[in-house]
Amino acid sequence: MSTAVTYKQGSAAGRWFREHLVLILGIAVLIYTFVPIFVVILMSFNDPSSRLIYRFDGFTLHNWLNPCEPEGMCGSLWTSIRIGFLATLGSTILGTLMAFALVRHQFAGRSGMNLLIFLPMASPEIVMGSSLLALFVAAGVGGQLGFWTILIAHIMFCLSFVVVTVRARLAGLDDNLEQAAMDLYATPRQTFWRVTFPLVFPGILGAALLSFSLSFDDFIVTNLNAGNTTTFPMYVWGVSQRGVPMQVNVVGTVMFLISVAIVVGGEVTSRRRAAKLT
Repeated sequence: MSTAVTYKQGSAAGRWFREHLVLILGIAVLIYTFVPIFVVILMSFNDPSSRLIYRFDGFTLHNWLNPCEPEGMCGSLWTSIRIGFLATLGSTILGTLMAFALVRHQFAGRSGMNLLIFLPMASPEIVMGSSLLALFVAAGVGGQLGFWTILIAHIMFCLSFVVVTVRARLAGLDDNLEQAAMDLYATPRQTFWRVTFPLVFPGILGAALLSFSLSFDDFIVTNLNAGNTTTFPMYVWGVSQRGVPMQVNVVGTVMFLISVAIVVGGEVTSRRRAAKLT
């Protein structure tokens, strides 16, 4: 009897495992993916005995209370934030207009334009960076590389991601909603701002967040077109030669928490809207 019970329990456990195998693998992959982030959060509270050895030696709040203690770190961080914000603004506006043009209008070269949009995404960053550097040199601004050349470069490589993201949102948009608004005597301007734009806005917002992340995180394109300007990724690369200050982990932790807050806030807002509609 006990053998039969044990066999049934084993069969039930095996059946449960097979039914939840995909979920188990998904959770395992997520845990593996977030391990480096957990290490960054842990190291933001680290009191290292030496900057040359990256290990946890003791708990401290000094890194959080003095985030600008390493010389030049907050300056480079502020530079990255400004460039990221302006690049996001420029690439989102231009990319959204391009997406509307590609989806809603017919014009000569439309098929070729769809292909060209994917080239910056498919090309290695070293190709994009060196091409932009050659462009700046040919334009006669090779000796004036700095904030503005970085900004132009970031807008250029973020543009494709915005177009693809917004275009995907537009392609899934139901045209009947706009036609219904016009049947109710809404003008084209009213239809756009009250129907089209609210429906496309989640895609635009997602493209903007993606653009800021790409701009803030970029090193290769920035390094080739930066001149004497130092962004945060370039600062981290430079100080890593002689030991990474723990305040770098504080910045990484703050950026991660902001990202989580945006995602959670968006999910809560969407659920509240869905609850009101029901």
